[in-house]
Amino acid sequence: MGRIIGYARVSTTIQTTDPQVEALKAAGCTRVFAEKVSSRTPETQRIQLQAALTVLEEGDELVLSKLDRIGRTMLEVVNRLHDLQSRGIHVRTLDGLLNTKGLGKMAPLVIGLLTGLAEVERSLIQERTQESVEHRRRTGGNLGGRPGLPVVKKNHIVKLREEGHSLRQIVTLTGVSLAAVQKVCKEHQVGGDLVTDQSSVNQQPVKGQVKSRSKSQSRVSQVA
Repeated sequence: MGRIIGYARVSTTIQTTDPQVEALKAAGCTRVFAEKVSSRTPETQRIQLQAALTVLEEGDELVLSKLDRIGRTMLEVVNRLHDLQSRGIHVRTLDGLLNTKGLGKMAPLVIGLLTGLAEVERSLIQERTQESVEHRRRTGGNLGGRPGLPVVKKNHIVKLREEGHSLRQIVTLTGVSLAAVQKVCKEHQVGGDLVTDQSSVNQQPVKGQVKSRSKSQSRVSQVA
């Protein structure tokens, strides 16, 4: 007769695994592996889960409070069930959702059905994601990434530039990055040669550097 091994997992926001451990022991588990990890933690980093999977042998039974204890997604859970089934290991949940030992010869069929459902779910998610991206692309919606500046802040930048403020002054007054300020000014075509103003912000004069400007360059500088 195989052993009954339990695995308990709680999120990092819960203080203790004791309630799950006690419930698993009451269900006949002779050994329980328990840990506190985030539900987003990859299974390879769940030390106690890996330990439980390592000690399990053919004929043993793995008992869980719920199926989601052994995977972050339905696909991960089903893949784990399929792997355990192929190793001759039974799985039982305390919530009564699954008992592969009780299913007998029907267990492979049930797990196969769950595998098919998981694949369908993944395909649907991918399809919906692609449809959403295409819709936002057609309608000019946000495709993700860093959000743009609010219209009010853009108008403020343009107004400051039109009033004669340099890019450095606008950065200080608005708290917006230099690249964003320059982009806004370029979009609204204000401020003349923005690259010249940017260089004045980022570059420091080199000691001993000889400056030579033509008269036309001096006039352009005075206008900017």
